[in-house]
Amino acid sequence: MPHEKDLAHWHEPAGHKKAGFGEFKKQPTPYDLFMESEGVPVFRDIGIKDVRNLPMVDWKRKGGRGHYIQLLGTETKWGCYVVEVPAGGALNAEKHLFEEIYWVVEGRGTTEVWLEGEGRKHVFEWQAGSMFSIPMNAWFRIVDGSNSGAILLAGNTAPNVMNQINNVEAVFNNPFVFRDRFSADEDFYKPRDEIETDPVRGLARRRTNLITDAVNCDLPLDNRRSPGYRRVEPFMTENCFYFWIGQHEQGRYSKAHAHTSAAVLICLKGEGYTYTWPEECGENPWADGHADKVRRLDYGYGGMVTAAPGGARWYHQHFSTSKDPFRLTAWFGPHNPGRDPGAPGSKHNDYTAQDVGSGGTAIPYWMEDPYIRQEYEARLAKNGVQSRMDSSWYVKPAKNVADSVV
Repeated sequence: MPHEKDLAHWHEPAGHKKAGFGEFKKQPTPYDLFMESEGVPVFRDIGIKDVRNLPMVDWKRKGGRGHYIQLLGTETKWGCYVVEVPAGGALNAEKHLFEEIYWVVEGRGTTEVWLEGEGRKHVFEWQAGSMFSIPMNAWFRIVDGSNSGAILLAGNTAPNVMNQINNVEAVFNNPFVFRDRFSADEDFYKPRDEIETDPVRGLARRRTNLITDAVNCDLPLDNRRSPGYRRVEPFMTENCFYFWIGQHEQGRYSKAHAHTSAAVLICLKGEGYTYTWPEECGENPWADGHADKVRRLDYGYGGMVTAAPGGARWYHQHFSTSKDPFRLTAWFGPHNPGRDPGAPGSKHNDYTAQDVGSGGTAIPYWMEDPYIRQEYEARLAKNGVQSRMDSSWYVKPAKNVADSVV
């Protein structure tokens, strides 16, 4: 019996032909469908110069205005959006079965956090530059503290949860209380400055649920990305959502390094640009004829860029071009280095911090494409910023020393 244009009826392939269409379109995930149902637009690209440039639209569920953000390479890995709190008003109270962190782009106000069935609320103040976290499935309400409104950038694990549960009601109306992530102690949202050791890689970590000023807070010396580089990993409300805050000195830039997608860089201070290109194009994409594969974004405060737009590993490199240091926060969702593939306890190389040729993916300055230094110094001269890149860093050492700063 013939079945013209009947896609519901499947036919075995004839002879040695292969089954299927050969080409197909990516299907929307449950999270994609959820975003579409909200009536809020979704921004998809490698980045944006300033999230405040996105058109804000009315958002019924949130009670404010906003815009979803899904930078290339972060699909299914973690979610993001920008939201505007009404002037003199508040967003709707809500709770949800996913982790969420916020960075205040502009404005000031308060946030109320409480558990289902308990009257006592945590209330803390925030301002432009503050960062805070909401405990899993706790009720919260974000309130504007001025007559001009506020804009916040949010990162969450909503895609991870929704794509597995595939039930919106179960995500937003789940009665389970995560008491291991919430405390009634008065100091639960007290900012903490103490530095401890990250147990995974031995880097600097700060255990705090609120950072009053991520733009200017103290950062310990790290030196892993560039000379003088500073960095800390905040650890909030027992989250799996991984992120860090780092800073390159003015007149300097990071070494290029490669890893897979998930990381998004958000500018907290200064101005600069980011280059990213597929690892397959090699350490010298301009010299080797792959300049057309290199993506670039120039951005400043409130701007953001994806480090690896594709599924495979991409090189990326960040350049400070203003008279202020270039401070970035990198958001990964639940994809921290300790969760890379491998059996628990197996030895894993911190490859992005080690040079090519020494078991890592970082390109030392002396090995990088000559175009990078030429273009960077020309940009600094145009901006009236003095280059602080030592010429000796571009000289191949007599013996390649592993784990060198430069």
